Amino acid sequence: MKLENKVAIITGSGSGIGRSTALLFASQGASVVVADINSKDAEETVKMLRQNGQEAIGVQTDVSKSNDTEAMVAQTIQHYGKLDILFNNAGIDIAKPLVETTEDEWDRTLSINLKGVFLGCKFGIPAMIENGGGVIINTASILAHVASPNQAAYCASKGGIVAMTRQIAYDYARYNIRANCISPGDVMTPMAVNFFKSCENPEERLKFFTDRYPMKRFAEPDEIARAALFLASEDSSFITGQAVKVEGGFSIW
Repeated sequence: MKLENKVAIITGSGSGIGRSTALLFASQGASVVVADINSKDAEETVKMLRQNGQEAIGVQTDVSKSNDTEAMVAQTIQHYGKLDILFNNAGIDIAKPLVETTEDEWDRTLSINLKGVFLGCKFGIPAMIENGGGVIINTASILAHVASPNQAAYCASKGGIVAMTRQIAYDYARYNIRANCISPGDVMTPMAVNFFKSCENPEERLKFFTDRYPMKRFAEPDEIARAALFLASEDSSFITGQAVKVEGGFSIW
């Protein structure tokens, strides 16, 4: 097993990419801290893991709040005694032209997407240093690398994650800490499924989006989870400071 005896915090793991990653990491031997702002969703993920005989705890966490994030790491150390892997995955999206984006919408997007990664690392890195090293994975987006209509706040937040990850990798390599990003394209999460169901013509709308991809489809959450497993494991032992694009060829044309 690739993550035997490892302890992993995964934010936003009450659903979607985070839940798929929690299930995969646990299947590879990790003890998982399921952190999510929605405590009901977090507990559902924990229940799924424990039904498989795997070790997990749930922690309600608003990643934009310093006290919540500090408590998330403290509870991890209290329960498991260490932190090996931090997957800063929680995030939100907003689709609005820049001039129509309110200051509150801008602040909320940057607070959750970018400040949330900062806080996770601020409190997680000292625990990793004490443990002799660790791995940080941050969920960016393909929109950190290319433009998309009406998503200025989202693109700014995800671009910031890529830049900050490079700096973290540079500053903390001497402590045996690796830091990388995953830059997904569109992913068929429950949120995406519900969006298309709400459309007047779901099949036509889905085709509009998937036609942008050479592979003509969205990713499944477990495909992003497998990239996270690669970055979390010794399979990527000489990879740090990188943004791994998992986006079905979206950015190649």
